[in-house]
Amino acid sequence: MQNVLLIFINILVTFSLVILIEKIFKKEGLYVWSAIALIMANILECQTVGLFHGFTATCGNVLFASVFLATDIMNEKYGAEYSKKAIRLAVFAMVAFTIIMQIGLLFKPDVTDMAHDSMKTLFSLNLRITISSIIMFYISNNLDIFLFEKIKKKLPNKLWVRNNVATIVSNVLENYFFIFFAFVGIYDIQTMLNIATTISIVEIIIAICDTPFIYIARKLR
Repeated sequence: MQNVLLIFINILVTFSLVILIEKIFKKEGLYVWSAIALIMANILECQTVGLFHGFTATCGNVLFASVFLATDIMNEKYGAEYSKKAIRLAVFAMVAFTIIMQIGLLFKPDVTDMAHDSMKTLFSLNLRITISSIIMFYISNNLDIFLFEKIKKKLPNKLWVRNNVATIVSNVLENYFFIFFAFVGIYDIQTMLNIATTISIVEIIIAICDTPFIYIARKLR
């Protein structure tokens, strides 16, 4: 029960920070958020937490969802091209972070060092998982932007529809394709489907929770 409460507190705090950074710094703030959220999400992805019986999430799920919220706000208030630019910036930041961390891990630690082993545990590179994660992040967020824009043209007065449909569809597809590319040959098909389905259910709940925040962001012009 504690983890369930904490994840909703995490949603409230994280999504509120997205609103705040956009209010203070406009679209430039959302650029920065998209980049730092992706980096933090990939770090916190290492920590798994139990929620309900049979449901497991990672501490990075909410941060990944916050990038979708950030690009949807940007799409709604500034336009799709700015959203796409934010995703490119986030991917560049993640790639740069990964490269720099791998170089850092090559250094031989001093006898006084107390951090190297812990950093190696967190940041040692699994090339296939890392590449799959970055590619699927880029594709899914661009799909989110595309769907959001298309639904906006068809249903201009239904913000909650375009926000939820675009985010949920792109999130779910990302989960299944990422799990397949990252773990094929490691897990059997049934196990991969179970993992992807569990993650998708958690992320659908998180995606629905971001609806009031995008309405707040739209009002703060």
